Amino acid sequence: MPLNDERLTSTSSGEDQGSDVDSSSDRCDSMTLTSDLDCSRESFTSDSSSKHCTPSSSPPKTITLDEVMDTAKDLFNLSISHEITVNPSFHVDRDSLRQDGLLKVVRDNLHKAFWDILEAELNNDPPEYEQAIRLLGEIREILLSFLNPGANRMRTQIMEVLDMDLIRQQVDNDAVDIKGLASYIITTMGKMCAPVRDEEIKKLKESPENIVTLFREIFRVLDLMKADMVNHSIKSLKPVLACHGVEYERARFQSILDAVPNSLDRTTSWMKSVLEELLSAAVPQEQKGQPPVPGPFQILNAAFLRILTWDYNKNLLPETLVTDETRLQEIQWQLQRSQAVNEVLLIIFSTIGGPIEGLPSLSDRLKKMISVLLDGMHRPDFNLEKSLEGVSAQICCELNKSLTERDYPALSPALQTTLTGQICSITQKDNPIRTLVEDRVQQYFKALICDPKPRVKLEQVPAGLAAVKPELAMLGAKFISLVNYNKAVYGPFYADIIRKLMFSSSPAAGRPPQDTAQDSVVSN
Repeated sequence: MPLNDERLTSTSSGEDQGSDVDSSSDRCDSMTLTSDLDCSRESFTSDSSSKHCTPSSSPPKTITLDEVMDTAKDLFNLSISHEITVNPSFHVDRDSLRQDGLLKVVRDNLHKAFWDILEAELNNDPPEYEQAIRLLGEIREILLSFLNPGANRMRTQIMEVLDMDLIRQQVDNDAVDIKGLASYIITTMGKMCAPVRDEEIKKLKESPENIVTLFREIFRVLDLMKADMVNHSIKSLKPVLACHGVEYERARFQSILDAVPNSLDRTTSWMKSVLEELLSAAVPQEQKGQPPVPGPFQILNAAFLRILTWDYNKNLLPETLVTDETRLQEIQWQLQRSQAVNEVLLIIFSTIGGPIEGLPSLSDRLKKMISVLLDGMHRPDFNLEKSLEGVSAQICCELNKSLTERDYPALSPALQTTLTGQICSITQKDNPIRTLVEDRVQQYFKALICDPKPRVKLEQVPAGLAAVKPELAMLGAKFISLVNYNKAVYGPFYADIIRKLMFSSSPAAGRPPQDTAQDSVVSN
């Protein structure tokens, strides 16, 4: 039978990404988030907390095949519900495989073999209808799947017209009307399809006499109708998930945790490394003779801040962040490019100085030029140093043009060489301009993560980052939206992990952690 080629796709503009997370948090999750983190706070200082706030972890055990399948289903449902919640443009689309992909070759060959067999059978004398009957049976099941529970009349009609036993009897008596059945199928599809498919149905009615070609087109339109139905269901689910997505995702994750041992190993390692880093960086308190213990929210916020510089080539993301891996990587890539653009602009204006100060149009042109030339700098095959040499050459040309237009002398060869060298030096990790920009970007995101109302601080970028303020604000909104939703879903799991780590660590074992004012509940 023809293969049903569908895929889940998510396309959205930068502005829209994560907007559903904000709106759902604002509408339905603020009470839930506060409650969950309050319960989490209690769990840091007590061995018991309310039942619904304390996640349970299972001891190691042997997993059966059925449990593996159930876990895979839970993981799929978790991923889909999360995607529907955080991606406003999430939808189902028919699979468009790469033209040179092996899977496409296999699929096309299988399809061709099926349709060739069908055509050969129908062209026999007398015709054979075995493949055609199977085809009609599959079409009947697809049509029935489109019906609402109360559509009994149409269900009965479809079962009567596409009665496989009756059709087989007609075949045996050489009385089957394949074209008449195809006409009924097309008419029924026209009654069920969305208005957007009316033109496709019209084309089916005008299709050529070749019955094989007609059935191929019928299946193509049925695939479109299936995608329409799923997208309608997704649209209907969005309001429900907006209010109950947090609880649903947490329940699905708990099911995975119950079934699969060590499901939070990477998350625990992530939190442990952050705690150790904070403890080692703490300044000793002379009066107490021991360093101050970081609070649980301080640990959690520092952990999320680390995700911005996560090395995806060396380490897998924590289990609680895998559903947002693509989004987090995209934020990191865009942030790296924005930092590089800002570093180059700082070098330009500090090196050239007065003749180009106070020229916003020039600054904008240089920014766009640098951004375009550094596009894709996250790719492994991207040669940053060579690209920066090209950036420097383009910048020198643009500066010379601007200077001569305003009766200033062009840049001397020595100054151009100096400028190029300074720009290319940002590839070095200890470059002072690079260090300055990266530190201030970290300050900016730390302020967003730690503030209960981060939207107020989106436009408050540190000094020296004004050139990329719009980009930072956009990336900050995306990142904080994902972080706050993640905290809402996995807050109890984080609380349980951090509590165990803190009460088992030395020298603070047995001593309750103290939260600072900035470690208050973070919610959008």
